[in-house]
Amino acid sequence: MGLQQGLKKAYANGSVTPTPRSGPKEKVVRYKECMRNHAANIGGYAVDGCTEFMASGAEGTPGAFVCAACNCHRSFHKRVVDSDTETDSCDCSSITTASR
Repeated sequence: MGLQQGLKKAYANGSVTPTPRSGPKEKVVRYKECMRNHAANIGGYAVDGCTEFMASGAEGTPGAFVCAACNCHRSFHKRVVDSDTETDSCDCSSITTASR
């Protein structure tokens, strides 16, 4: 059997971790606290306190976009992209000197 590339491990909160590949690394997307304003229709501001998105259904179903904790759509949750790749970071600590 050959290597199966492109397989991802899905977590309950809707984030996905890429499997190791020989090419460029993928970024991990996580959905954190719910930012839906439940009091917007009366001119106020009130959030429900949900701290992390947890999908209420399996990936590929409509329930994958609904949070099991607060029953809000995933788009109301704060999107955080984890970039732990070395190619994305810049080493700005090196000092260049030029002789004059």
